[in-house]
Amino acid sequence: MATISASVADGHRCAVCQTLVFSKKGIPMAVLFVEYPKCSTCKKAKAWLDEHGVEYVDRDIVTDNPSAEELAAWIARSGLPVRRFFNSSGMKYRELGLKARLDAGMTDQECYELLATDGMLVKRPLLVGDDFAIPGFKEAAWTEVLL
Repeated sequence: MATISASVADGHRCAVCQTLVFSKKGIPMAVLFVEYPKCSTCKKAKAWLDEHGVEYVDRDIVTDNPSAEELAAWIARSGLPVRRFFNSSGMKYRELGLKARLDAGMTDQECYELLATDGMLVKRPLLVGDDFAIPGFKEAAWTEVLL
């Protein structure tokens, strides 16, 4: 019984029955995992979630691209500048000359609308919870909010 209590207290999945337990903040551990399935970083991030027993809803960013409203909410939740949500290493980013456009002063609303047009423009994977949104796979940041 000590294992179950320790697991619950630490915000992890129950080691005995593998049922969902709650985070340190008292919320269920289910999160939204927005990915491009062919991306090697997304595959690595998904394996990390599986290894740590984190419940997630998987969403393909190409077939189910986030709306401008979703992006605005997630970006606000992240506390990061909108620029961090662009896939700056992607071909689309370069083709559209987005660095120069962002530098020239695109508004946040223009950014949300542009990101909503094509999932390949959005930084991925994207991890979204009730009180956080993290673009890209950063183990330390994911550990801090999930474990």
